[in-house]
Amino acid sequence: MPVDIEGRSYGPAPVDAGVDGVARFVAATGDHPERWTDHAPPAFASAALFAVAPRFLADPEVASHTRSLIHSEQVFRWHRPLTVGERLEVIGRVAGVRTRRSLTLVTFGFDAGNTEPWLEGEATFLLSDEAAGSAEEEPEPAHDARAIDEPPAPAPLPAAGGSVPEVLRSASRADLVRYAGATGDWNPIHWDHDAAVAAGLPGIVVHGLLMAAWITQSACRHDPGPDPIRSLQLRFRRPLRPASQARVSGTVDEVTDDGARLGLRLSRDRTDLVTAKALVTA
Repeated sequence: MPVDIEGRSYGPAPVDAGVDGVARFVAATGDHPERWTDHAPPAFASAALFAVAPRFLADPEVASHTRSLIHSEQVFRWHRPLTVGERLEVIGRVAGVRTRRSLTLVTFGFDAGNTEPWLEGEATFLLSDEAAGSAEEEPEPAHDARAIDEPPAPAPLPAAGGSVPEVLRSASRADLVRYAGATGDWNPIHWDHDAAVAAGLPGIVVHGLLMAAWITQSACRHDPGPDPIRSLQLRFRRPLRPASQARVSGTVDEVTDDGARLGLRLSRDRTDLVTAKALVTA
């Protein structure tokens, strides 16, 4: 991939932050529909990212290097609540490009807002123009029935050193299609078995940002208002298969005048799939 794409911008791209668009997102991520009626949930940030990221990935100088595409890290920073019905536009930009042999690490920054900024973020994509070595194919697991998937119930913020109440979450294949439709994240590894295996995965996997939405919901459960979180930094470590149940857990690392800092993780069988650091209201 040519390094001179660094600094290239994409957009502005519109975001459907209307009643229907937000309701679809809330339903697709398993959030509380009665909570998010006047404002969009903070995790709606993924819809903003994928309003503009496909334009970057379709760039002719980029597309030929996306035979394998992995979303490895993500940062979100919120400036204010997002009122349902606002007209949003997103502008993306290539903030950095590093190439090593057949692999290219791209930092993709974006800003979403209108007359006032709502959100900014950076996504780290790992791209390759070569097919990844295929992992051993695994059958899709039967649904784990240890608990019913429900949005996290409201809970007070623990004191520093305390544990965030655990939540169990999972997604079916149908859930992944609904999420793709609600966000525009149509990477075929989330719905096409052959594409997932060609990318070196054992089969279809859950969207990284759907798992991030589950983490965000747990981070926001202590504050019923529309602006419960300031920032979130995520690292996607391992994939989750459809119908596999994962656990959101974490700790309150610090409470300051700026808010509370949480260390969060999504794990299965004691293996971390996503780790995160969040700054929330306190």
